[in-house]
Formats: sequence, structure tokens, C-alpha cells
Amino acid sequence: MAENARDHRDSQGQGGSEYHGVPANALPLTASEDRQWATLAHFGGILGCVPSLLIYLIFRDRGPFTAQESKEALNFSLPPTIAAVVANILVFVPVIGNVFAVIATLIWIGLTCFSVAAGIHVNKGQPHRYPYNLRWIK
Repeated sequence: MAENARDHRDSQGQGGSEYHGVPANALPLTASEDRQWATLAHFGGILGCVPSLLIYLIFRDRGPFTAQESKEALNFSLPPTIAAVVANILVFVPVIGNVFAVIATLIWIGLTCFSVAAGIHVNKGQPHRYPYNLRWIK
């Protein structure tokens, strides 16, 4: 067994690696991929701000429409996500916890409705601007 490990180490040292990395510069998105990821950034608002944040960080340099729309979706979904997390923590407070459960549910319903409407709009290839958006990320 030790001999097999030594042979494996020697074969790697001679310039041949069994693992190949991903190229450092990824290809730009096609027009349909750009629209697809922009749409998914808005639909991801159903789950909070995490999907739009990931899409923004991964694809912002690969497609201009995805960069614009994922930033818009992130700016819109970040404050309600923070408010919903706080409300969900306050659910455990005795006596008034039920009120915060209702508030957290209403936040999620509102975020879902706005995100789905924006996703449908963006899927048609048109940019979407939320009417009430803080736009923290420039």
C-alpha cells in the first residue's frame, strides 16, 4: 500500500496532475443565459436575499443584464430579509411572539409577490425597477 502511494506521488511530480482546474476567466453569458440568470435573481427573492447575492457575486462580470438585475433584486430583498429574520427571532418572546409570526409571514408574502412579478417582467427581456427600493449596493 505504501508503494502505491509512492507511485501515485511520483506520477504527480512529473508534471501530470490528475486534477484540472477551472479557467480563471469564464466566458461571457449568451443573451438567453443573461436573461435566464437575471430572471432567477428576481425569483430567488422568494428565498430571501441569498440567491440574488450569489448570482450577483458569480455572474456580475459575465453579463450586463444579470449584473443590473441581480443588483436590483439584492437591493430590494435585503431589507425585508433582515426584517423577517429579526421578526422570526422575536417570535420566541412570550406574549407578543404571535404578532411577530404574523409580521414575518406578511413580509414573506409581500417579498414573494414582488419577486415573482419582477421575475416575469425580466423574463420578457425588460429591465425592472422596484417602486420602493433603498439601492444600498451601487
